[in-house]
Amino acid sequence: MKKLALLACSVLLILAGCSGKNAVEEGEEISIASAATTESAITAYIVKGMIEHYNDQDVKMINNLGTGVTLHQAMVNGDANISTARYTGTDLIGVLQEDPMKDPKKVTEKVQRLMSERFQQHYFNSYGFENTYAFMVTEETAKKYNLKKVSDLKKIADEVKVGIDTSWMTREGDGYKAFAKEYGFKFADIFPMQIGLVYDALAAGKMDVILGYTTDGRISSYNLVTLQDDRQFFPPYDATLIATEALLKAQPDVKETLDKLQGKISTEQMQKLNYEADNDLIEPAIVAERFLEDNNYFEGGK
Repeated sequence: MKKLALLACSVLLILAGCSGKNAVEEGEEISIASAATTESAITAYIVKGMIEHYNDQDVKMINNLGTGVTLHQAMVNGDANISTARYTGTDLIGVLQEDPMKDPKKVTEKVQRLMSERFQQHYFNSYGFENTYAFMVTEETAKKYNLKKVSDLKKIADEVKVGIDTSWMTREGDGYKAFAKEYGFKFADIFPMQIGLVYDALAAGKMDVILGYTTDGRISSYNLVTLQDDRQFFPPYDATLIATEALLKAQPDVKETLDKLQGKISTEQMQKLNYEADNDLIEPAIVAERFLEDNNYFEGGK
């Protein structure tokens, strides 16, 4: 994991060192930036496959970058002109530095408007799924404590070990501090860790409760129970892609291609795709290719 982080940093240093106009900035070439997550890799290869299928154009991939902010920086630097997967709630708070909002439609509209005004980037409508934070437990733990919603954790907050994403501990707006205020309780034993490790820790019995992502394939792998966010604390995290307006102006047919993905991937479908990569160990590029072939590249409409 340290090697991965160093690789991401190295790529960023290279990106940051570039200056002046280049073919990517001008929209002559297409370069897709993706984060170091299974979901981001799969969606990036889906986008790549769509462009190569419809526009007969080679696509450059910049893989394994860090957060959504890192992806944003790669585009601002002019080294990528498309990035996936991007999430409305993350970009609203992290990239745009705006206050959290709970209405999905209003969040999308605000992010689309501000990304265009501030960065000249087109924020596409959602693929059709949301990948938000969710507290999870094993079926055994859910049955033992009768856990169905997040509020139910209050009665056992002093006796359970809770594994969370490291970044969530200090996130403003929708992080741990705001969560404790909204729900009215804190956990006695909380363990920040890399998000990919929380599922294994729960399955191994090292954690009793974890904070994971709703589309993660390991939910099915380990038969985990997702607790309802009954106070609707977490903001919307509708997933989509972003492209520079320069690219879409130079190649309007690319926008037509990417619009075909709107509403085409459900939460259940994305979880299945993630499962194939994480559980069955199929390469994300292959998972994406099979998905596109199974759906005939969404021929015949947008």
